[in-house]
Amino acid sequence: MRRGWATIVGILVLVLASLGNASAATTAPRVLLVIGDSLSAGYGLETGAGWVALLQHRLQTRDPQWRVVNASVSGETTAGGLSRLPGLLGRDKPQVVVVELGGNDALRGLSLAATESNLRSIVSACREFGARVLLLGMRIPPNYGPRYTDAFARIFPRVARLEHASLVPFLLAGVVGHPGWFQHDDIHPTAQAQPEILDTVWPQLQPLLQPPQSHTRQRRR
Repeated sequence: MRRGWATIVGILVLVLASLGNASAATTAPRVLLVIGDSLSAGYGLETGAGWVALLQHRLQTRDPQWRVVNASVSGETTAGGLSRLPGLLGRDKPQVVVVELGGNDALRGLSLAATESNLRSIVSACREFGARVLLLGMRIPPNYGPRYTDAFARIFPRVARLEHASLVPFLLAGVVGHPGWFQHDDIHPTAQAQPEILDTVWPQLQPLLQPPQSHTRQRRR
């Protein structure tokens, strides 16, 4: 009889342990990875003033299960982001990835075909990893010529369509109409502009933070 009770107790211990592990898994932080350039790295801003930091603060109050990892680097290109991506995916294991790259490619006059190929590879790799992807579109000043600037702007919606990613058409849409919201280089937004940038990103980002909708129909009773 004692052996029988010992067996039952052992089974109960295993069941409780598995329930504890399942509970820990459901409460584990979910990761939102941002891979971008200086616009997301907070160039020229005090720590905590950039739009990514503001996003982290918003999620802490609205949806604290999410942890934001900002892997943005000033001066980053799509080629640089692509080379860093495998390590970031393996380290952070994100459920959502926000891609804000391409501006430095254009400012350096790099091949638009290479930029588009790199962006497609980045988005594709993230989706193959199992992450949802939000691509942030960018535009460049008109002094590069209308053909180049228009072709650059068309890259982002095309990549989003072909790779089935969500899209913010233009990250700085709410900022370009306010010249005083840019730093002295006329490229990087000031701290005053950062909440507007977050509000531009948020409508497209928020749906990606929700649990996947179940398409299983409930049986009629």
